[in-house]
Amino acid sequence: MTDVDIVVAGGGPVGLAAAIEARLAGLTVAVIEPRTGVIDKACGEGLMPGALPLLARLGVDPEGMPLRGVSYSTPSRRADHLFRTGVGRGVRRTTLHAALADRAAELGIERVAGRVETLEHDASGVTVNDLRAGWLFGADGLHSTVRGLAGLERGSPKRRRRFGITRHFELEPWTDLIEIHWADRAEVYVTPLAPRLVGVSMLSAPRVDFDQTISGIPELASRLAGLSSSTGLKGAGPFRQRAARPSTGRVLLVGDASGYVDAITGEGLRLGFDQARLAVSRVVDGTDYDRAWTRTTRDFRVLTSRLVRAATSPLRPGIVPLAAALPGFYGSVVERLAR
Repeated sequence: MTDVDIVVAGGGPVGLAAAIEARLAGLTVAVIEPRTGVIDKACGEGLMPGALPLLARLGVDPEGMPLRGVSYSTPSRRADHLFRTGVGRGVRRTTLHAALADRAAELGIERVAGRVETLEHDASGVTVNDLRAGWLFGADGLHSTVRGLAGLERGSPKRRRRFGITRHFELEPWTDLIEIHWADRAEVYVTPLAPRLVGVSMLSAPRVDFDQTISGIPELASRLAGLSSSTGLKGAGPFRQRAARPSTGRVLLVGDASGYVDAITGEGLRLGFDQARLAVSRVVDGTDYDRAWTRTTRDFRVLTSRLVRAATSPLRPGIVPLAAALPGFYGSVVERLAR
């Protein structure tokens, strides 16, 4: 006897998307999440063009600013690419979470306050704490408890450990592109989020100073001069996390919990929403989740792994000049990640 068809561990955007997908498929769902209210996170906050149709199928349409492409730049070189597959959207993380939470509440999805403490699974279902379900979706983020309890943890490499820091500034966005500024030791992502709000995120190795990095990017430093951050520094990472495989029995890892390489432009949410769809297909139609997960994430894993290796090697100074010199190649990489 089960309490619900599916229990979702993690009430962030991907966990809520998985719960909504399941409810729309006619399944009963409970979401276990220790945090209350709207959940924030350090991230680029850009939804790629491929993410918006996945949200629309859930009945979610968060407010934000249009994103028409990606710009990679150094103080001397710049490479822009306009999306060919549609327009993305810059959305404040709290706005996205609130929209998903409202939709989940509208569908009557049960929320269980707490953390995943214990997990047992067998051929007929899973028991999470005292809750019995047919399936468990582990959507509890980079440092997933479910991944460890299910025996799916795979040690992540110590080298190339990278972390994210985010701040927000109240000023009029000056671009409809995701700007990625390449500094000596970090990449800085600038995303328009609202008519008077811009998100600035830094991706770097440990102990790289945010303000010092911004001061070394003249164009960005001049725009932010004299402005105080509307939010404090928020951090996340290390980003490189690995799982032995995406599922075992009736336990499926979804989103960052299933493994993450690194960020480039915000494609992580698009992948998470797609994995949520695939996880529900596993329950409803018997889809081979591991094979579908591998196919869906292949471009992301291959392309981002190669870029991270280049960005943390002596090749780093040549990345933006190469993108500017080979716009067709650069554009094809962005499009593969955006769709």
